[in-house]
Amino acid sequence: MAKAEVSLAHLFRVFTKPEGTDSKLAQIEQHLSDNVSDFLSQHVVTQAIPLEEIEKTFSDHRVPEHPEFVSAHADALLNKLVKHSVNTYSPTFIGHMTSALPYFHLPLAKLLVGLNQNLVKIETSKAFTPLERQVLGMMHQLVYQRDGDFYDAYLHSANHSLGAFCSGGTIANMTALWVARNTMLKADGVFKGVAREGLASALRHYGYGNLGILSSKRGHYSLSKAVDLLGIGREQMLTIDCPTQRLSPERALKLAKEYEANGNKLLAIVGIAGTTETGHIDPLDELADVAQEVGCHFHVDAAWGGATLFSEKHRSLLNGIERADSLTLDAHKQMYVPMGAGMVLFKDPNSSNAVRHHAQYILREGSKDLGATTLEGSRNGMAMMVYASLHIFGREGYELLIDMSIEKAKAFAKMIDDHPQFELITSPTLSLLTYRLRPAFLANHPLLKHADVNALLDQLTVAVQKQQREAGKSFVSRTRLHTSTYHNDPITVFRVVLANPLTTEEDLQDILNEQLDIAQNLDIWKALLVQDKASA
Repeated sequence: MAKAEVSLAHLFRVFTKPEGTDSKLAQIEQHLSDNVSDFLSQHVVTQAIPLEEIEKTFSDHRVPEHPEFVSAHADALLNKLVKHSVNTYSPTFIGHMTSALPYFHLPLAKLLVGLNQNLVKIETSKAFTPLERQVLGMMHQLVYQRDGDFYDAYLHSANHSLGAFCSGGTIANMTALWVARNTMLKADGVFKGVAREGLASALRHYGYGNLGILSSKRGHYSLSKAVDLLGIGREQMLTIDCPTQRLSPERALKLAKEYEANGNKLLAIVGIAGTTETGHIDPLDELADVAQEVGCHFHVDAAWGGATLFSEKHRSLLNGIERADSLTLDAHKQMYVPMGAGMVLFKDPNSSNAVRHHAQYILREGSKDLGATTLEGSRNGMAMMVYASLHIFGREGYELLIDMSIEKAKAFAKMIDDHPQFELITSPTLSLLTYRLRPAFLANHPLLKHADVNALLDQLTVAVQKQQREAGKSFVSRTRLHTSTYHNDPITVFRVVLANPLTTEEDLQDILNEQLDIAQNLDIWKALLVQDKASA
């Protein structure tokens, strides 16, 4: 009985703030803050511990039987979790799209958690709902540039939506294609629509064999997930090779017409504004023409590149984006907001009504509950973080960040191009680029055309990337590309994302030096040298 009473008292303290505990909680908070700050000043990983060792720390499958003090658990988190986490703030962490965050998000995150709003319904997000709608309106205007009367009419309309917040680009892409499917296979006479009768009935009613979605092979893997979830099938995900890293409008039109000539219907063309592998942008204006000619939905996945619209200098790279029927944006990428801030925008405020749902206890007809037109139900108020960032940075601040990233990528590309031991594979359009090690003795050598030599260079890239990652001083990712330079044969390359404003050219030079040092001590490098001498 005593144990139960102690436990209840302990649990009560967790949810309240008993007198005299302010100073203790403040000490714990300061302790955590100091340790996180110290962690963020370190390399990409603070200790080179194998993943298998970390897994042992989290291997107990049993729910803890007894409560523990917050202070004790905080220390445990520092030792078990923080100490071994990836430092995405590090200026030498340039392998992924996760970057350093501005300092103000830390206290804002505390506010977000403290308020614990649920954006599914107005009853649990009275102020957050109009804030989210305003942010969506701001981003909509950035893309579509409609006038004030348009936003006065639709920004807070219960019967319309300019878009939706979601956890990320995957859900945004799924939402856009969900809307496209329901719009194309809408109610028609006695047919009640795909949302009510299902995909098989819809295809029979409209006389289509299959529905398809078309993109380049650089399309995000979420598109494959979307065709799966929507019942379209992965075989109806039509992809086109793109050795130039951009989708050819001519080839897209040809494939679309062939597909429809076989009794099918193309549901959507997806243009990419900033591919995840190379940062290239599809010819959006021309793809919009193709979509118009075919009579299908045009969606643009601008999860990475959408923030480029803040830059007056580089905005033109996304010409044609304003013709998209729907658009994906991720504020947790180049808008420097914490993870979980994706958005889907719709050109037509009526579009989301194609997926509108109602329920008796929430999402009532005529209400302003945001959950009525979103794929996700309960979710937090991440729009607040975007709202704060838009005000604290302003368009000019974001423009500076975007311009700096692109210029830094160009500077790194030149650094690689000038280096005798490296080869630039894809030049940066935005802040991404790819390259590989290519020993100086192989420069302009006919051996480079041989598959076995390129296979050795692939092995070299993989080995260097792994060793560099395990060393923990820096991180560069890798991918596999088809390029016209090597007759469209796939090659393995380093991939970098230069979005962290803290990254300097000195950091980049150090990363190249580290890669070269690792490479020259590998047996693969020596094997390449033997190949070169044998061919002389």
